[in-house]
Amino acid sequence: MFRDATCSKKIPFQYKSQMKSYTYLFVDLACVAIPFFASFYPKYAFYKDWKPFFKANTIVALVFLIWDYFFTKSGVWGFNDDYLTGLYIGNLPIEEVLFFICIPYACVFTFFALKSLIKNNPLNKLESIISYVFIFGLFIIAIINYNKLYTSITFFSTVIFLAYLKFKKVNLSYHYFSYSLIFPFFYLSNGILTGSFFIEPIVWYNDTENLGIRIGNIPIEDSVYGMLLVFSNIQLYQYFKQLK
Repeated sequence: MFRDATCSKKIPFQYKSQMKSYTYLFVDLACVAIPFFASFYPKYAFYKDWKPFFKANTIVALVFLIWDYFFTKSGVWGFNDDYLTGLYIGNLPIEEVLFFICIPYACVFTFFALKSLIKNNPLNKLESIISYVFIFGLFIIAIINYNKLYTSITFFSTVIFLAYLKFKKVNLSYHYFSYSLIFPFFYLSNGILTGSFFIEPIVWYNDTENLGIRIGNIPIEDSVYGMLLVFSNIQLYQYFKQLK
């Protein structure tokens, strides 16, 4: 049984159910908490870059939320109401909307910190190889699995985005470096959302629309989807920062 730490009384079942409904919200806030407070470190103050970040994030979040809306409507994925507060924007829970703010904030902050602290990126010499492996590998998989919505749309979108950045001669070494450091935390939070620590998932997936390959409970497509989300935010953040 859950117990109150101060008086050792049993917590009513209704209270436990109410706490359960804040689970997804807690995941969002846990992901952003440390980066948010670290943003005020005087020597490397990310809060001074909030304007370019939020300009970038607003655009990227809008695109991904439209994508999310149609995938939810089409049954590619969905949400377990038991772990939600019950507030919705359209067919999307408010927690899902916050996901596209909290996760990018943590990721762009990581990118900012790495650029500030590490001048010699260990992935610099491998950047082009990594990019072309992703571009050609994801393209082939997307072609073969054209009839699976999550796989094909996510992989094709990522291929187009990476190819565009390579065409523009953008060095993606810090993008990859940042994502490699974020990756374990990304999978921890996604593991919670997909049911690694609960009987039922908070976010469920229709496996007929993906490859059916999972790391734990997480579809492999999530790692590519996450990379596209992170890289889009980083790239637009840099663009708006240069305009300051």
